[in-house]
Amino acid sequence: MAEQAQGISPLSAVVADVAQGVALALRGGGGSYALSDVLPPDEAVAPAAVRVLGADALAPYALDRAAATGGATDRTTADRALVRAALTAFAPGADASEVSLWSYRGLLAAARALLPADPDGWPPEPPAATAWTATDPWPKLAHRASQLASLALPGLDTPLAAGLAERTDDLARGFVRAVRRRDWLQAAGLGRWLASAADVPDTLGLDSGLVFVRQMSGTQPRVALHVAAAARFYGRGS
Repeated sequence: MAEQAQGISPLSAVVADVAQGVALALRGGGGSYALSDVLPPDEAVAPAAVRVLGADALAPYALDRAAATGGATDRTTADRALVRAALTAFAPGADASEVSLWSYRGLLAAARALLPADPDGWPPEPPAATAWTATDPWPKLAHRASQLASLALPGLDTPLAAGLAERTDDLARGFVRAVRRRDWLQAAGLGRWLASAADVPDTLGLDSGLVFVRQMSGTQPRVALHVAAAARFYGRGS
């Protein structure tokens, strides 16, 4: 669902607005962040927008985990309601893709880690495979990984991240190909995964590459979000 929803024009506009707010918060501007401030709960497509953005809807809270796990406030109560609505309305079905399953798990993991304890609990985690991170040919791996870049977030130590960490060279190949094809969103997503890796070769030129991607992408909010996350959380491309 998360992939399909992006084609709807009103939803795309809302996703872009929220992504801009997240990117601004990650760059240290705009004051304090609350999901329910940048995405009004009464917005008709709010649950779908949260589902599309996944864990990135809560990414600014990872900047201050102590504050994020403090006592409940009106804002965090509203944020929990938004995330719960997204998880409930758009839970993966039996035929869900691995990307949909993992984006759902990422949002769920971020909610558990970054929002105060929910007395009502969160939905159960759906099973999702990791074998593809070892067996996919590098072009397919790069495509899937770029769609799941929201999981490249501190504190989300998922099996997916561990599997992708073993394919750094292939992610780098995907990054270079995406830049050459001017696929800025894919390049930014892969660059974010590479920023979180410990063994990226200097010859890749990741820092200058991320700057280039951001400059060339124009006004693509989700590209800006990925590049801002790579810089703020991992010190790359700033």
